Amino acid sequence: MTDNRFPAIGHALRLAALVVVCAVILMAVGYVPTRRVGGADALPAMIAGCSISALGSLVGVIPILRAAGRPARVMPNAVLLATALRLAVVALLAVAVVLSGWFERGPLLLWVAISYVVFLFVDTAYAVRLGGSAPIPEKS
Repeated sequence: MTDNRFPAIGHALRLAALVVVCAVILMAVGYVPTRRVGGADALPAMIAGCSISALGSLVGVIPILRAAGRPARVMPNAVLLATALRLAVVALLAVAVVLSGWFERGPLLLWVAISYVVFLFVDTAYAVRLGGSAPIPEKS
């Protein structure tokens, strides 16, 4: 017998694994160009930038997970809330880390932007899959 009391936990774990895998692939692809252009000091900034966007992605998906399984009319609002939440988390963390001076500013902001776009695509694809393809009924 399967326990379906907490289906959102399974979805959250799958999405977290997907975000981690995408972050690792993104950093592997960006390692050589980042080191060549920015030097060795740019690599920690790349890791921090990707981590900031990954965290924003994981926090931003919470409204979508909460809307899963509910009526289809709930999903558009959840997606809007998720987008705003993701942007707010990433912006606040990026500003805080830039102001801290721990990392090179240019590579950090560049990798925040690159990884934000990648994770936005991943989150959107996952939300579409999770939300299903049921049409939203029109009101008469």
